[in-house]
Order: sequence, then C-alpha cells, then structure tokens
Amino acid sequence: MAEAAPLFGALGDPNRLRIVTRLCDAGPSSTSRVSAQMPVSRQAVTKHLLALEAVGLVRSHRSGRQRIWTVQTDPLGEASEYLVRLSRRWDRALDRLRGFVEE
Repeated sequence: MAEAAPLFGALGDPNRLRIVTRLCDAGPSSTSRVSAQMPVSRQAVTKHLLALEAVGLVRSHRSGRQRIWTVQTDPLGEASEYLVRLSRRWDRALDRLRGFVEE
C-alpha cells in the first residue's frame, strides 16, 4: 500500500508523533500550546505541523490571531487497517513456514 508510506514517514519522526499524540490527548490546540510542550522551537513545531497537514493527519483553521490544529482520525484508521492486514500476512507466512518445518 504505497499510499501509506507518506503517512508512516510523517509519523516516523519522534516530534511529529509527539504532536499527534498530544493533539489526540488534549484535543484541538493552538500552535503556541502545542509548542509549549515540545523540546524544539516554535518554528520547528510549525514545520512539523505543516508536514503532518500535508499528509492529512492534522487540519488547521484560524481563530483570531491563532491557528488551531486538530487531528484527522481517518488517516489513522486507514493506517491501523493497513497494519492489521500486514499482521495477518505475516501470520499466514509464519504458519506456512511452521508447516514446512514440521513436515
């Protein structure tokens, strides 16, 4: 599933994963609030948020002078389904290997 690669690539960065986790736990948050909990600069957080937005994991809207970020759950659900399918493939492959070894 080649379309999952950008999503997993975005989540492969520890700071981006932290941001997504924080938004899942805390709900919609401003760039300032997300940045306050991160070990990197606000500029770096903004770049990470834009990278997450590019793959559809977060969405933003303006509220006055602030930009509010929200997690988009559909891509996370698709990623979960992909991992389940991948796990089933591995299980079948291991079952075939076990059968071969036991013969």
